[in-house]
Amino acid sequence: MDRSVRSVWGGDRLDLDAYLARIGYAGEREPTLKVLRALHAAHIAALTFENLEVTLGRPVRLDLESLQAKMVRRRRGGTCCEQTLLYAAALEAIGFTFTAVASRVRLGEDRIRPATHYALRVELGGEAWFTDIGFGAEGLLEPIRLRDGEVARQAGWTYGLVREAGPTPGTAGPLVLRLRRHDGWFALYAIGADPRFPVDFTVTSHFTSTHPLSPFHDRLLVQKPAAGRRLVLRDTELVGLLPDRPDERHEVSAKELPRLLSEEFGLVLDAEDIAALLRRYEKGPASRATRRAPAPECPGRGRGFSGR
Repeated sequence: MDRSVRSVWGGDRLDLDAYLARIGYAGEREPTLKVLRALHAAHIAALTFENLEVTLGRPVRLDLESLQAKMVRRRRGGTCCEQTLLYAAALEAIGFTFTAVASRVRLGEDRIRPATHYALRVELGGEAWFTDIGFGAEGLLEPIRLRDGEVARQAGWTYGLVREAGPTPGTAGPLVLRLRRHDGWFALYAIGADPRFPVDFTVTSHFTSTHPLSPFHDRLLVQKPAAGRRLVLRDTELVGLLPDRPDERHEVSAKELPRLLSEEFGLVLDAEDIAALLRRYEKGPASRATRRAPAPECPGRGRGFSGR
């Protein structure tokens, strides 16, 4: 990128070579749709949604150096805010034109939740493309054209965008991203239109990681999107999501967590991480007095699993 232009997303400070190596991408570095699709797919395959820092009572740091240290060099995953900021820096370094937008999570419901989920709107050849690498297990596998009526088959999963009516007659509402499940269409979130900036991520991350009513504040949440069976770990409940059948669920023991996080979710945990995780879950999540259901106004999936 042109180093004389002030960087909004930190693309001028990103170690792009290291990031691309981390996600296993060795292709072209041009701002094209082909490259965007490849980067999106490589990112979600390599970087897992996880809130381990929040679970263990540690701060979530969003400065670019901390993001690179954690997700690139230490080979950890991150939350929506962490991953989208790192991804945005990479797209900026390559030369893509984009804006960040904040979406209101729906999870099959119509109530209004805060706009706490971030993704990117990329302009390519006069068209807008939506790329979201931080939603979690049911997130997009590749970018989708941002227009009403768009339907995209991505591996065994089908996504669609539909424009809702506005709050008053004759006005247009937001585009809603939907996923076709075994029992029909399911609304994931309503996509915002106003541009957002890194400072907005800071405010959102503070709420989702520290507010006592946030569904991400007092529970372990790890998610891995994939073309086939997608995995979600919420505390000690492991869920397999399939495109054409009900979810598969079973409980795992606390002692299984380090192996599960390493082998199934690809997270590299050090000895301190493992020890802290086992201490937290040695008596089981049900014994913790702070366990609660998500508050209605807070983000979270209808099944309690969506990533933010």
